[in-house]
Amino acid sequence: MKKVGVIGGGAWGTALAQAAAHADLDTVLWALEDDVVRDINTDHMNHTFLADIPLHHNIFATNDIAELASVDFVLMVCPAQFMRSVATDLKAHLDDNVPLVICAKGIEKTTGYLMSEVLKEVVPKNPIAVLSGPTFAHEVAKNLPSAVTIAAEDIEIAKGLSHAIGRPEFRPYWSDDVIGAQIGGSVKNVLAIACGIISGMEMGENARAAAITRGLHEMTRFGEMKGARFETLTGLAGLGDLILTCSSTSSRNMSLGFALGQGESIEDIMKNRKTVAEGYHSAGILHEIASKNGLDMPLAQAVYEICYENRDVIDALRGILNRPFSKETI
Repeated sequence: MKKVGVIGGGAWGTALAQAAAHADLDTVLWALEDDVVRDINTDHMNHTFLADIPLHHNIFATNDIAELASVDFVLMVCPAQFMRSVATDLKAHLDDNVPLVICAKGIEKTTGYLMSEVLKEVVPKNPIAVLSGPTFAHEVAKNLPSAVTIAAEDIEIAKGLSHAIGRPEFRPYWSDDVIGAQIGGSVKNVLAIACGIISGMEMGENARAAAITRGLHEMTRFGEMKGARFETLTGLAGLGDLILTCSSTSSRNMSLGFALGQGESIEDIMKNRKTVAEGYHSAGILHEIASKNGLDMPLAQAVYEICYENRDVIDALRGILNRPFSKETI
């Protein structure tokens, strides 16, 4: 593998392009925004989404998706709710043997599908993999040490991708649990909103730690229902990502929750954002799936009610605190 395509010119797509270029891969970054393409190709910067970080000279940006026709694999870093349409546009330009690596963390709102299920409908012949883990885009772009999971049903594909993009500063660990690698990333975004609310309301570090721990229980319940493995959900793509995203307002999802906890309305928060908080979009469909399957996910439910039913944040958290005492179980 010598050449990689990256779909998505936001912060995470640009950071992964940077990681790929540092791994000596020729890197073609497709971005929707003309100014992003121009900045990367002329100034080696992405002023819009990843300001003040110089980008590797091996990154070539384009808004013509046909430019990805000759790549050896593709990192799919578009927002989850656009995965289906982007994959449909990309399909005509790819050979069937080119692996598509899901780097978006979310659940399709209209179907309840994980991104692997979406891609299996749109591009059924292409190998599917997942890259997920505890990573902030600006740290990856600065070449600070990070570790991720790369999962594929064919473990040899996961190994090949890991060796292609891996470096001492960007360490992939391979897996064949495609479902688990996606569950962790999708559910933790919703839980990060809950932790952000707790921090925004100044409820203390004890409360946030309790929410992370109980949130892991919610994640594993949902994962078990979908067929994920416990060890994946307690690894980099699950617990690792959950801890990071719930510990800093550098997380878009936690910062959204923090603003809610400070009294801002969800309408004003979403209206003033340039970046995508996947947890907001996943909260509704996660609540629907959990309800249909009788899963007890009180933190995720509270986020749904706050974001979609305008429930008062104090009332929602009081409802969680007043739940009956019970035995601690996973």
